[in-house]
Amino acid sequence: YVPPQIRKAQETVDDKKREELGRLKKMVNGLINRLSEPNLSSISGQMEELYMANSRKDMNDTLTDILMNACVTAVAMPARLVMEHVLLVSILHHNVGIEVGAHFLEAVVKKFDEFCKSDAEGKECENLLALIAHLYNFHVVHCLLIFDILKKLVSTFTEKEIELILFLLKNVGFSLRKDDALALKELITEAQRKASTAEKNFQDQTRVRFMLETMLALRNNDMRKIPGYDPEPVERLRKLQRALVHSSGSGKDTQLRVSLESLLSADQVGRWWIVGSSWSGAPMISDTKSQAQQKLHVGKVSSKIMELARKLRINTDIRRSIFCVLMTSEDFMDAFEKLLK
Repeated sequence: YVPPQIRKAQETVDDKKREELGRLKKMVNGLINRLSEPNLSSISGQMEELYMANSRKDMNDTLTDILMNACVTAVAMPARLVMEHVLLVSILHHNVGIEVGAHFLEAVVKKFDEFCKSDAEGKECENLLALIAHLYNFHVVHCLLIFDILKKLVSTFTEKEIELILFLLKNVGFSLRKDDALALKELITEAQRKASTAEKNFQDQTRVRFMLETMLALRNNDMRKIPGYDPEPVERLRKLQRALVHSSGSGKDTQLRVSLESLLSADQVGRWWIVGSSWSGAPMISDTKSQAQQKLHVGKVSSKIMELARKLRINTDIRRSIFCVLMTSEDFMDAFEKLLK
């Protein structure tokens, strides 16, 4: 039961918060609507000020919602528009904090997985894949995620997936070759194997052949064989990125080295790639039998030591046992003998 006076206070707070979020959304929306290459410096500066003045969670949620609504539509988005939006995220990711890019990336990847599983006829998958590709191009995410997505698409290998593979390789193929040539070679081998076994299932086999030719052109570093490939727009925006990113936020240490599986299961196991987030993945020692065998024999210890262990977050039996031995031993020889028991 909530007393009426408290209920009224809560409603007032909720209304105030809703009003603040509405005002924030209006401001961010106005900046995004004016976003273009010439005024990117001004827009990113104003966005950084908003991050400093507001809750990061509110800013991340608002920015992600607005960008997703702007870029994820049933029709194909212009490549330049997608690049400019992602470049803004990249600048904020480097200058404000990696949680900006991490929040946006997780939302995009989950939405991409959702659309891949659906039978949607629109261009949402391509638009989402373009966002992921440019998050890689602008050093928000590591190539590990791109290879995970390509492996998933190759394993399914329907006509829809082949188009997505071609789309992704056209956007990031040569960067992948530079970052991890061996992984690209393994992917090509797997794609060739899949193509040889699945050729009979395709009405239009020319797309499969074209995909394999594109992959071989990437392996041989032959840009001429990829129609419509133009690295100039990305290179120009990378140069702009270098000018706008503060020196302290530059470098590859800000790249998110996170797998597709980790992003899709983030709600269940946590977000280990964001500093300060909780994580409930596999414990250090998962085998209960080995725990029982390795459990050290320690006599009765005082409740004070056990309380101290709890405060230090020493949360497994074997760690607690070692801690108690170290705390109760007379000297290093005594500790050594107790640990051997």
